Amino acid sequence: MTLATFLMVTSLVGVLTYVITRNDDHTTSTGYFLAGRTLSGGYIAGSLLLTNLSTEQLVGLNGAAFTDGLAVMAWEVLAALALVVLALVFLPMYLRSGIATVPQFLEKRFDGRTRAITSFLFILAYAGILLPIVLYTGATGLMGILDLQAITGIESETTLLWISVWFIGLVGAVYAIFGGLRTVAVSDTLNGFGLLVGGLMITILGLNAVSDTGVLHALSELQTSHPDKFNSVGADDSSVPFSTLFTGVLLLNLFYWTTNQQIIQRTFGARSLAEGQKGVLLAGFFKVIAPIILVLPGLIAFHLYAEDGLKPDHAYGTLVRNVLPDELAGVFAAVMAGAILSSFNSGLNSTATLFSLGVYKHLIKGDAVDERKVIANGKWVGALAALFAMCAAPLLANQVSIFDYLQTMNGLYFIPIFSVVLGGLLFRRLGAGAANITLVAGCTLLVLGYFVAPFSGWAKQVHNYHFLGIVFAALMLFQFSMSRAAPRPDAWVQQNSGDVDLTPWKWARPIALGISLSVLMIYVAFADFSGVPNG
Repeated sequence: MTLATFLMVTSLVGVLTYVITRNDDHTTSTGYFLAGRTLSGGYIAGSLLLTNLSTEQLVGLNGAAFTDGLAVMAWEVLAALALVVLALVFLPMYLRSGIATVPQFLEKRFDGRTRAITSFLFILAYAGILLPIVLYTGATGLMGILDLQAITGIESETTLLWISVWFIGLVGAVYAIFGGLRTVAVSDTLNGFGLLVGGLMITILGLNAVSDTGVLHALSELQTSHPDKFNSVGADDSSVPFSTLFTGVLLLNLFYWTTNQQIIQRTFGARSLAEGQKGVLLAGFFKVIAPIILVLPGLIAFHLYAEDGLKPDHAYGTLVRNVLPDELAGVFAAVMAGAILSSFNSGLNSTATLFSLGVYKHLIKGDAVDERKVIANGKWVGALAALFAMCAAPLLANQVSIFDYLQTMNGLYFIPIFSVVLGGLLFRRLGAGAANITLVAGCTLLVLGYFVAPFSGWAKQVHNYHFLGIVFAALMLFQFSMSRAAPRPDAWVQQNSGDVDLTPWKWARPIALGISLSVLMIYVAFADFSGVPNG
């Protein structure tokens, strides 16, 4: 029954997505990669949230909360601030340029080599880091929720992991390769509603398992039993010490929500700036309350199962399997699979976009190439990226914390690209040569600091996220110096492409202020510096 329900709901979402998008234009780059610039605020918000709200959050972040408590909510509530920055600063700039990719914007600001370098960085990072992690955490989550070992009779966890990874990968590839961005956005929105409702249900049922006298009493019991877990201020031995909120954690959030192609591509498809700002800020509101779904279940699982020696990344799946009624397990597994597919097919769609528009069309064939060939080659690259990810994902099984691994590896390309985007905006006379050196030097410094002795020994003397902050500061200082020492002949001035109505949403600033104040209030409400050695 559980498996049948899972397959039925998954198929229903697929059919509805096909019906809604069957007449879409998939023959042009704008139609396939930017949804024809027709996305409304609701689709943008739903797609932003579900692209992010996948199993690396459900499984990984709840696993981090199992270990480190409420302090890991930084990845969610600080994301709301980053979305405010996207809505008010970056989105107007991107839509003014009429771009389809972040590397395309960097070409307009610097030159074609900048676009090529960033395109390759994104493609390699998505294929080698993001997509394998999405598949691994997705397979792990579904194995736990559906109890696939019992259903299939396959005793080997490794064999079952490979089968689950390939099933998710093949289905996700079909969505992304044959559907285009609007198909991704529509399926995201349909699954997003189910995931939010289901995630909230898991939290409520988990609290009922803690205490049958009511949700508020259960929360009180959790806080009384584990006061150290309910501190928004991370200690020095936490995965997110409080001081890192102002260095690496802040920078990773800003890049992820303002510059990461996989995430912000759906905002490029907005039919107007106002609709884009509505979608982004609606997503920001949900990020403020996201810890209810992405952190609190990990704390509940710690209370219920810590003495059983449960592995942190298995905490969420175990909680779901134990508290969710059998008749609903298949439904929740289906919407969770939708979240997995969302992140996976969004990554594939972005990979195809980056290759088609940034590599094939621009570097190989030139702007005169047939649009159908551009799209076809993007699909082939998407298929190859999917194949590589499906082979690599099961190899991640030995990671202690998959979420911490994800954030650490993301820094390899997040920091150099974000520094160049920001440098290009702040230093109007910064030249292309300095920007290209920054990209290459930044990646080199981070690789040396992570993997090569004796550099890695020096880097490990500070927290990983502080190391990211130090490298970012060095790259920004270099760009500032070069903008003075070897400036471009004239200051850069952005041109309006005229592709999008740039009239801002009248409520954008008041709502942005409300979101920012909410984040501050949450931190103040749960802050306790007494247990922080250097607080």
